[in-house]
Amino acid sequence: MHIRTDPFVLALAGSVALAAIFPEAGTDDSPVPLQTISSAGISLIFFFYGLKLSPDKLRKGLANWKLHIVVQLSTFVLFPLLVLAAYPFLRGAEQHTLWLAVFFLAVLPSTVSSSVVMVSMAGGNIPAAIFNASLSGILGIIITPLWISPFLGPAQGSQDFGHIYSQLAFEVILPVITGILLQKYAGRLADRYGRQLSLFDKAIILIIVYRSFAKSFYSGLFSQIQWSDIAVLITVSLLLFGLVYGSIHLICTALRFNREDRITAVFCGSKKSLVHGTVMSKVLFSGAGIAGIVLLPLMLYHAMQIFLVSIIASKMAGKSPQDR
Repeated sequence: MHIRTDPFVLALAGSVALAAIFPEAGTDDSPVPLQTISSAGISLIFFFYGLKLSPDKLRKGLANWKLHIVVQLSTFVLFPLLVLAAYPFLRGAEQHTLWLAVFFLAVLPSTVSSSVVMVSMAGGNIPAAIFNASLSGILGIIITPLWISPFLGPAQGSQDFGHIYSQLAFEVILPVITGILLQKYAGRLADRYGRQLSLFDKAIILIIVYRSFAKSFYSGLFSQIQWSDIAVLITVSLLLFGLVYGSIHLICTALRFNREDRITAVFCGSKKSLVHGTVMSKVLFSGAGIAGIVLLPLMLYHAMQIFLVSIIASKMAGKSPQDR
């Protein structure tokens, strides 16, 4: 079995390295208008996201409601509660910042493209995967800020719900709705140029990642982060993935899901979206120097989930239906 290294993961690492070497270009005083570019890019990402959503397919997908409930509760309840359990034991501002970064990861929606690809590879329920990943992205626009806002201090981001949701409305919600309304007329174009749109999404993510880390490097915030902290974040990410994946598997067994639905539940329910994470970090932590640190666990988890789920999916694909 050969697991190919994802070039995008390498590009993310390159963006972080570039931010460490040239942080000035990512600051608010930079002559390069990265803030404007990223804001416009975010709106276009979610416009195209809405353009790909078929209302008819979403309505038809409602029938398998037990599977949908398991996936969405795993994504927006199980994940956050596992991280929230550590909150009473925090000591000091540095621990709170690292915990907030992990909690931000925990309250994000599931990723769409890689979830569907992995479910397809393993022989799962592809229509249900598309439905749940799409529904998760829509719900995350509302649920993620509701989860994270109570834990934001003045130095960590905005506590003003009006500001958060007005920015989300213009940059995310309105483009999604516009895309859905135009899906009937231009949806086929979005499917036809899916590869190009995917490259565009990744380019905007790289810009946001660079800018977020550049601001953190420029402010000297990463000087407070030790290699031991990164090791802890990697360990926590692995532990979190294992707990969620195992819990979903047990729940699916208890509910007597068939093999296809079980595969869909564990893959969609255990993944987190880098696209939504980078966008939400820009909105929720705008003006805060911790944006780079907040994205660190998400990037580690993104690389880890691609690697681990690829291995699991490949092993499932190599088994006969009776053995899976």
